[in-house]
Amino acid sequence: MKVFVIDTNTYPANKGVIIMAKYLAIHPVDPPVNADDVGPIAKKAKAAVTKDAYWVKSWLKLTDDGKVAAVYCEWDGKDAESVKSALKQSIPELPFSEVSQMGEIHGEDFR
Repeated sequence: MKVFVIDTNTYPANKGVIIMAKYLAIHPVDPPVNADDVGPIAKKAKAAVTKDAYWVKSWLKLTDDGKVAAVYCEWDGKDAESVKSALKQSIPELPFSEVSQMGEIHGEDFR
């Protein structure tokens, strides 16, 4: 099985390309909110990106009645602390339970 993890400390950063690792920020939402309430928060996160932390996308964990119970955000970042700092500054109203570096596997590798 191949697991892809970007190690920014050993990856050859040649030709002026800056490689950033992938991070997952988990935001529990309790009590759950309407999906429409997430849009303004997403705009704030996007507006606060820096050269050290960049919001890529998010997945919403929905309840049976369609409310958002958690938000899982993918970030590119220099390190976990850079992502945490960007989150604290941009969206303090959406606290996170953790920020972890991600690896990646592909379903096609198992055909």
